[in-house]
Amino acid sequence: MRGSKAAAVLAATLTAAGALTLSVPARVQAETTATAERAAVARPSEVAGRLFRAWLRKDRRAASAVATPAAVNTIFGYPYRAPDRFAGCTGSVCRFVHTSVRVPGGLNGILMVVSGPKVARVYTSRHVTTGSGAATRLFAAWRAGDRNRGLEVASTGAVKTLFRTRFGGVGHIFQGCEKERGGQRCAYSYEGGAMFMHARRLSAGSGYWIDSIGYIAD
Repeated sequence: MRGSKAAAVLAATLTAAGALTLSVPARVQAETTATAERAAVARPSEVAGRLFRAWLRKDRRAASAVATPAAVNTIFGYPYRAPDRFAGCTGSVCRFVHTSVRVPGGLNGILMVVSGPKVARVYTSRHVTTGSGAATRLFAAWRAGDRNRGLEVASTGAVKTLFRTRFGGVGHIFQGCEKERGGQRCAYSYEGGAMFMHARRLSAGSGYWIDSIGYIAD
């Protein structure tokens, strides 16, 4: 009897030990797989670089593999020569900037927002042919709460000034633009005052951007 009980206990012990031995490799394998999957996810700089190189090659198919349709359409519509320096990434936001040419706005090139394995959105310096076009685009960016969109058509100082306050649905009325020294002055009136956007351009054929913003109170 004692021998039978001892054999049963030994068998149970060996069974439990075997189960533990088998479970360790499975857990290690799962952790290894998870680590490999994390390593396989490309860094934002790599994803942005792939889109940028596909654009330089004019390869829409390759671009579509690493970017959304909207992002592809935006970068392939860029009106200036390609930026010549990669300015790095801050989190998931990566920038390519110009060092040899001057373009309107604070972006100074192309900004990409990366989400996982793809570029979700692209912002670019814009060629806007009228002061009113730059003013209304900047106003729309403010209304949407999108600073990057504002930087497409305005200086960093103008965007900083405008975005100090959040758009609150106040009844702004666009009053158009008029010539002033150095460019145009575009006005938005609202109850209690007015906002003036000062549009500038480098030359007769270049695009407008909003260089600064001022306010007056009634």
